Amino acid sequence: MATRELKLVSADSHVVEAPDLWSRWMPAEFRDHPDTPRLVKDEEGGDAWQFGRNAKPAPLGIYTAAGKTPEQIRWTGVRYESTMPGFFQGGPRLKEQDADGVDAEVLFGSSRPMGLFLRHKDPDFHLAGFRAYNDWLLKDFCTADPGRLIGLGYIPGLGVEAAIRELRRVHALGAKGCVIQCWPSAKDQISPEDDPFWAACVALDIPVAVHVRLISVNSPPPPPTGKQGGDIPGLSTTGMLDMPRVIAEAIFSGVFDRFPRLRFACTEAGAGWLPYLLEQMDDRYWRNRHWTKCELALLPSEYFFRNWRITFMLDQYAVRNRHACGVRNLMWSTDYPHHGTDWPYSRKSVREMCHAVPADEQQRILALNAAELYRIGGHTDA
Repeated sequence: MATRELKLVSADSHVVEAPDLWSRWMPAEFRDHPDTPRLVKDEEGGDAWQFGRNAKPAPLGIYTAAGKTPEQIRWTGVRYESTMPGFFQGGPRLKEQDADGVDAEVLFGSSRPMGLFLRHKDPDFHLAGFRAYNDWLLKDFCTADPGRLIGLGYIPGLGVEAAIRELRRVHALGAKGCVIQCWPSAKDQISPEDDPFWAACVALDIPVAVHVRLISVNSPPPPPTGKQGGDIPGLSTTGMLDMPRVIAEAIFSGVFDRFPRLRFACTEAGAGWLPYLLEQMDDRYWRNRHWTKCELALLPSEYFFRNWRITFMLDQYAVRNRHACGVRNLMWSTDYPHHGTDWPYSRKSVREMCHAVPADEQQRILALNAAELYRIGGHTDA
């Protein structure tokens, strides 16, 4: 199969839930469920989602920030009709990619509705929500051009068997990867109980993405802090506080000895901190492997370089230290259309950030690593 030349591939972009997503794609028996997400108005008359019967309105806000200056970004008062249609429609999204010079995007959803379903006590409602989102994304949004709109299926937190069933289902629908929000067993720590899911991922050649963090199915979500539901300290540290633990837990569990072809991607957590984590994992393993009875075939850092990829947006430290992070491990991303995006000036941002990077390394970091991981344009890492 001939490969397509790719210059920019975003390994972490987003869709915004279509206004009719839940009313159209939820099974009929759940469309009027009191916890099914429904459109309401925020305090300024903008569109907002109510995720659960007692939940406060969740505005579109920073999830629809593309094309706006910092002065224009607002938390409330944003309406669907004032946003760009490609936020929630596949056809227009291709034009928005063209405007930014982006060849393809790996698409993640919003943690807000998925968190509602993940923590819901009714397993049927839980599963229905995940399947509704996956169906909308893979049967509707991505069909405009599956070669440029790279859909990932979200995996429910109902135990390993349910996780495997949904993995196989979304794979049949064309998903190029999956997103886990908790360990497949739905327990708070990785364990051998998760192994059948990892085996299924390897058999189907599906990479596993973790977006920002893993959450506990068994604990309520933390209350929002700061003004308007999101504080700047949280926005500045989210991901780098949580993702190192996810990486370390997976590596020290020995899962990559049991499944050497299992591939993970950590997304929207940056990468500038990565060299320090790798150094510390190797050092702590060497010093403590005997009394902790932790036996690995390789050094922890070697598993990362073999089994992991990591995304970044604005991250001069990752780019300058790309050899310590792994030139074959870094994947550029835009966060489009969320507030981290530079659309439509991504090419300018990339030039400024990567001006000292050799062309072959740029190609890897800006396109090929993601293309190989998610099998975009005929590329593969096999």
